Amino acid sequence: MASESMASVPLTLPVLPLDDEVVLPGMVVPLDLSDTDVRAAVEAAQAAARAGTGKPRVLLVPRVDGTYAATGVLGIVEQVGRLSDGDPGALIRGLGRVRIGAGTTGPGAALWVEGSTVEETLPDPLPGAVTELVKEYKALATSWLKKRGAWQVVDRVQQIDGVGALADNSGYSPFLSVEQKVELLETADPVARLKLATAQLREHLAEQDVAETIAKDVQEGVDKQQREFLLRRQLEAVRKELRELNGESEGDESDDYRARVEAADLPEKVREAALKEVEKLERASDQSPEGSWIRTWLDTVLELPWNERTEDEYDIRGARAVLDAEHAGLDDVKERITEYLAVRKRRSDRGLGVVGGRRGGAVLALVGPPGVGKTSIAESVAHAMGRKFVRVALGGVRDEAEIRGHRRTYVGALPGRIVRAVKEAGSMNPVVLLDEIDKVGSDFRGDPAAALLEVLDPAQNHTFRDHYLEVELDLSDVVFLATANVLEAIPEALLDRMELVRLDGYTEDEKVVIARDHLLPRQLERAGLEPGEVVLEEAALRKLAGEYTREAGVRTLERSIARLLRKIAAQHELGDRELPFTVGPDGLREFIGRPHHVPESAQDPAERRTAVPGVATGLAVTGAGGDVLFVEASLADPETGAAGLTLTGQLGDVMKESAQIALSFLRSHGAELELPVTGLKDRGVHIHFPAGAVPKDGPSAGITMTTALASLLSGRLVRMDVAMTGEVSLTGRVLPIGGVKQKLLAAHRAGITTVVIPKRNEADLDDVPAEILEKLEVHPVTDVRQVLEIALAPAVVPVEVAA
Repeated sequence: MASESMASVPLTLPVLPLDDEVVLPGMVVPLDLSDTDVRAAVEAAQAAARAGTGKPRVLLVPRVDGTYAATGVLGIVEQVGRLSDGDPGALIRGLGRVRIGAGTTGPGAALWVEGSTVEETLPDPLPGAVTELVKEYKALATSWLKKRGAWQVVDRVQQIDGVGALADNSGYSPFLSVEQKVELLETADPVARLKLATAQLREHLAEQDVAETIAKDVQEGVDKQQREFLLRRQLEAVRKELRELNGESEGDESDDYRARVEAADLPEKVREAALKEVEKLERASDQSPEGSWIRTWLDTVLELPWNERTEDEYDIRGARAVLDAEHAGLDDVKERITEYLAVRKRRSDRGLGVVGGRRGGAVLALVGPPGVGKTSIAESVAHAMGRKFVRVALGGVRDEAEIRGHRRTYVGALPGRIVRAVKEAGSMNPVVLLDEIDKVGSDFRGDPAAALLEVLDPAQNHTFRDHYLEVELDLSDVVFLATANVLEAIPEALLDRMELVRLDGYTEDEKVVIARDHLLPRQLERAGLEPGEVVLEEAALRKLAGEYTREAGVRTLERSIARLLRKIAAQHELGDRELPFTVGPDGLREFIGRPHHVPESAQDPAERRTAVPGVATGLAVTGAGGDVLFVEASLADPETGAAGLTLTGQLGDVMKESAQIALSFLRSHGAELELPVTGLKDRGVHIHFPAGAVPKDGPSAGITMTTALASLLSGRLVRMDVAMTGEVSLTGRVLPIGGVKQKLLAAHRAGITTVVIPKRNEADLDDVPAEILEKLEVHPVTDVRQVLEIALAPAVVPVEVAA
């Protein structure tokens, strides 16, 4: 580091104050003598110089906000004369730093102070670090001067050898503030002063580079916009010339949209909203992304059929004939659609098409097991009514925007599925099928089922507002048909807005009719066979429906028919089968193997499940319709010590509680029922439901478990032709349950002839087809004792042995 020697030389000088300006040693500056303080200091210096020898000397002191700096610069008045603008002025050269002391008196009106000079010394030769610092400063100064085009000054800076003089040369820099120059002035050490000047110059160059980069980017952006503007103007000019060449009228895109909106048959509020968007399009620049959003929105609005409606077919008999021709069974749906058309006809005849802003739409929920024709009946409804048909698949939809649409601020925004369905149909009164509404899910993007509340509410959907359209859409004339397999999966608030129609499955006779009239012709066509080439006898179809399939719908039955026809077609192509060919019930095994579902009544008595005490037949409802459920009970050996109740078969809590209730009832009423229940305290009771991989729950198996335990304790077999369903209470009452129709259909399919149901479910028998009731002996009961009298066969094993 450079060393410094402070040899003080006393001086008495007049003060020349510099407001917002700093002069460093080595600088030559012109000063305006019109300033009173400057003129007084120069005149005082001239008076003192005349008394002695040499040139007039002044002390140049910066004055910032009225406060003098502690260090000044000794200045020599080189010349007094006129400045370039004609005003009187003086040329002053700075010589060296002076530390300011106390004030004193002197000639003239100027302020005189005492001071001492500051002399600077550096070691010779200079240390390497100082030499590198000198090189760095000169390189930075040269770079800055070249950017400004000051080539003459570059040579002068390169010729400066002194460290302090090089640092003081920064006083000429216009980018330094007064505070920064004062800091340089008050830094006595030349090396420290040069470091400070280098840091200030480096910081300024960095800021200048950033500013130049920003200016370059801005200029490039401006150039691009100007180039794009020029090209677009040229493109418009070319299009104008082409239009004139082809004789087309002149007009831009916004004019085209305005004409389309004014010519379209739109509701008044929709027209106002569309015209506002056209005005925005006219004001938007070609580069703005808002223009594309507005055009997409206008296209969507103009494509919607705001006032398009199809005329309903008011031939009620003809509509019912269409439904009967396309679907067998499903009387509930057919009756509801017939009622709807009849009411629509009467309202139209009396001029009541629109009441309170609402039209006469309908919202039906078709709930039933798979394969019963829920989806296909919807298309038949549209055919019968003479309306357009649109299917909206809701299975797996988890985003609320799929129903209500996206806000237009999103990139790639689209209207919801309801609006798109109406747009696809091309009319405001289509039949819209909301398929698999029970499979709708919810996550962080919202709940689509909640968005459907307004769509499916007849009191609200005449003012449905899609997030994308943001205008009211009248859905009150739409017939919504929603399909679902599981009623419990539909939210209660949504279910409350729909009229529920249950499709509980087909009887065997209906399946035969469906197979003969619909499935067989369709599969013959798909197999490439003529209608008369393969004939299935009605007995064969009945056996297919009863023994090869056991389902509520007809999908598996159709697959069986398709498999049978494929076999025959393949054999014919191989030359092993001549056509035409007739298939009887005995010929099915040759093509599709043995039957899979032989009724219990058709099995050997010794092989039936109810051939031993402790096994009872129950009825249940699953997602695939009604089904037969067996309950098995056994008692553990008292020597094992395994007392208590054991339940197996993947049972739910409600079913486990039903087993506890059944056991408690038998323990408390064993003597009355003549059952040896005294030994139950020391022996474990095990109740099992076969098909253990299938979850089971509900109270409907209460009387079935009670009957199985009573059969086990009494040694009496449960009748093989009896099935039962009902909830049991601790007092032995039989309480009502649900799904009676589905359970009776399942009992019929399984070959059961006698069914026990709760007395309070007797009203549900009205929903069961008459041909099924004719083949079943139904016993409505109120007490478990009645169930045991019906279900248990006469004793063939002594009670002591069974116990």
